[in-house]
Amino acid sequence: MSAYRGDPDPRRRPIRILVVAGQPLLRTGYRTVLDAEVDLTVVAEAATDGEAVELARRLLPDVVLLDARARGAGVATTRTIVESGLPVRVLILARADLEENVLGALCAGARGFLPPEVSATELAAAIRSVAAGDAVAAPRILDRLLNQLADLLPDPAATPSRLLDSLTGREREVLVQVARGRSNAEIAQELSVSETTVKTHVGNVLTKLRLRDRVQAVVLAYESGLIRPRS
Repeated sequence: MSAYRGDPDPRRRPIRILVVAGQPLLRTGYRTVLDAEVDLTVVAEAATDGEAVELARRLLPDVVLLDARARGAGVATTRTIVESGLPVRVLILARADLEENVLGALCAGARGFLPPEVSATELAAAIRSVAAGDAVAAPRILDRLLNQLADLLPDPAATPSRLLDSLTGREREVLVQVARGRSNAEIAQELSVSETTVKTHVGNVLTKLRLRDRVQAVVLAYESGLIRPRS
């Protein structure tokens, strides 16, 4: 899971976005902000979960931007889209104090979480990162999420789960860095290896542990005791 980043590349086709929000003014605002970026385009808007799922299936956008500021919002939509096997990634806008929204959407397969008050520049950068396959989270949302999970984690003195026995020493190091929210480029610099090598290690970790993506890798790193909040 990484901080949101990304710069437009005019050589690539625009990233196609489906905006999901219950209020018309919110949908209009998101469209105005995103369509102002040369590499982003809003292909459709949806007001309900049912519309969002139908449009995601029909249009296959690169990213579904889902406003989940209402309690309990977004989880069912995210789960349906992910379980449908669509090549579509979900980015959630969620209030940091609604842990059930964040936890539920995380378990359902969302690829990122941002607060609704995120700036236009940060939102565009996050969409680019999610479209590229990265997972993103605003620091304070990630902090609240990890603190929420802290009571469920093993004792910090305990030996990490045997689930990690299949990993090499270097793969464990990479998993720790991923769990700390660092991008492949940052991990490469930290470990003094190439970014290609980091990508290979991350792929090996996901394959060996049978994980879908970096988000699940972060959760497993904490659940197994390999890393603790604020460690």
